[in-house]
Amino acid sequence: MKKLSVRKAEKGEKEAILRVYATARAFMRRNGNREQWTNGYPGECEIGNDIDAGNLYVGIDQDGEIAVVFAFIIGEDPTYREIDGRWLNDEPYGTIHRIGSSGKHSGMLGECVEYCLEKVPNIRIDTHRDNRPMLAALQRLEFHRCGVIICADGTPREAFQLVREREG
Repeated sequence: MKKLSVRKAEKGEKEAILRVYATARAFMRRNGNREQWTNGYPGECEIGNDIDAGNLYVGIDQDGEIAVVFAFIIGEDPTYREIDGRWLNDEPYGTIHRIGSSGKHSGMLGECVEYCLEKVPNIRIDTHRDNRPMLAALQRLEFHRCGVIICADGTPREAFQLVREREG
């Protein structure tokens, strides 16, 4: 059963989105992930850029509140050009970045992935090696670990891909 209504984020939602990201950062710290999303990242700049590019999405719960925020970009991600490992394929793909939950509901990554798979059946995502809750969720959702990529800031991330065969 779908818990969310997913749509593109709006500029007037920046403060609510910042609160979701702050909650997500605090969750990471409580769960041993101290190196990812430091110095207020993602912040107003990233949110504004993602909204302006049409790549930031919000999942609205039954109470009308933002339950999850994520960037979804269809097309080549420059960060994914080089991998210590191997992608499952070289087909067109979408990338999920900067996903954060309000903490009010469980299963938010799964909701986002299902939404994204409706757009493109080939999804890539990465996370920090210390982000144990995200690593466990990716495994539950049957993402395949493909290797390690290096972010623009020089830090490594575990890289994953999920391919869903289209019916018909």
